[in-house]
Amino acid sequence: MRKTVKLLIDNLRAFLREKFHQYDVTLPYIITVVVALIVVVVGINVFIELTETLKSDILADYDHNITEYVISHRSPALTKYFVFVTHVGDVYGYAIVLVVFAVLSYFVFKQWKLMLQVFFVLALSAISNLILKRFVDRARPGIEHMVSVETLSYPSGHAMSAMAFYGFLMYLVYRFNINKYLKIGIILLLGALILSIGLSRIYLGVHFPSDIAGGFIAGFIWVVFCVLIFDVIEVFRRDPRTPAV
Repeated sequence: MRKTVKLLIDNLRAFLREKFHQYDVTLPYIITVVVALIVVVVGINVFIELTETLKSDILADYDHNITEYVISHRSPALTKYFVFVTHVGDVYGYAIVLVVFAVLSYFVFKQWKLMLQVFFVLALSAISNLILKRFVDRARPGIEHMVSVETLSYPSGHAMSAMAFYGFLMYLVYRFNINKYLKIGIILLLGALILSIGLSRIYLGVHFPSDIAGGFIAGFIWVVFCVLIFDVIEVFRRDPRTPAV
């Protein structure tokens, strides 16, 4: 992604230099950030438009059928697993992972900024989720809840935060210079964790499947946005033609 961002900025700089003999060297970066913001705003608007389908009978049937299928497989062993997984996607789970990642960032990868980036992505996802829940105002499923819940239903905060947080970690792991098989293993494990957290919310009766889908979509939007913004900042910082930061 960073190479793509650098190529985009170089092409934009060449275009601006050709059209304007004098221009601020930071202008290509500003334009790129504005474009990124526009992409996210458009993505969020599309997401909000999709929420209108929540009122359709077709989606209600899908939600009902998928939920019935998932909860029909309830068993003591699966219940223990999904309760554990859903806690991994909760406040205490993220706190533990953040501490572990902070230690790795500082002592192993020597990049403390990675910790700040991960925390920023998680905070952005959590805050925007609360806003979206208030906007949509959808009640929880009217079936047995196997864990306690207090907030509204759509989009799923667990699914949205899991996609944003663990999805961004997948991107960082992809960039790390580590053993190829270890890298693939970690990425697959994080991917399975994201899916398990989403599925756990249906299994435990606290979310509709469409809540999970909406959470995954919203979380993915933030991953793409944050990756783009962080890469723009890094390319800007390394560019000798821009002011020192």
